[in-house]
Amino acid sequence: MSEKRLKYARIELERRFLLGGLPPGVDPASGYRQLEDVYFPGTSLRLRRVTAPSGEVVELKLNQKLEHEPRISSHRIITSFYLGPADYRHLAQLRGARLAKRRYVWPWQGVRFGVDVFEGGLAGLVLASAEVESEAILASLPALPIAHVEVTAEPLFAGGTLAVEEPTKILRRATELLAARAQ
Repeated sequence: MSEKRLKYARIELERRFLLGGLPPGVDPASGYRQLEDVYFPGTSLRLRRVTAPSGEVVELKLNQKLEHEPRISSHRIITSFYLGPADYRHLAQLRGARLAKRRYVWPWQGVRFGVDVFEGGLAGLVLASAEVESEAILASLPALPIAHVEVTAEPLFAGGTLAVEEPTKILRRATELLAARAQ
């Protein structure tokens, strides 16, 4: 990995899990951030708007996510550009695939998970992710106390794919994975 490639980026270490519902202790009516993403076709770019339940805009940013070399599904190279309102409005006018979800923070056994509850065509889909600082922590994440399936290596459950793929295909696959886990 060249130093130049990481000059303004960092390596994101993350594992993703498909959940059968909200984890214990997560209140669906509070403690979330609303995320609205736009994935630009043919690119590695994502535009994100984050709002509090009150409607206050908390964050506007443009991200680039690239494959890590060697290819490891839990490792990505991410660069973030924080935007002002005018920059965001300009970019938000571009054609792209949109995705909306609520993100809850769920601390579980010393690890901070983000739990995403999807809206629109993906309503019913719940994913949890843990972004950590070291490979040792990544490898030793605690077992989750709810029906789950790890989907880190499943491209169908990556953000950009969720935005463009047919929702019924994604929901059908999620149901199959959770049913297979239950057996």
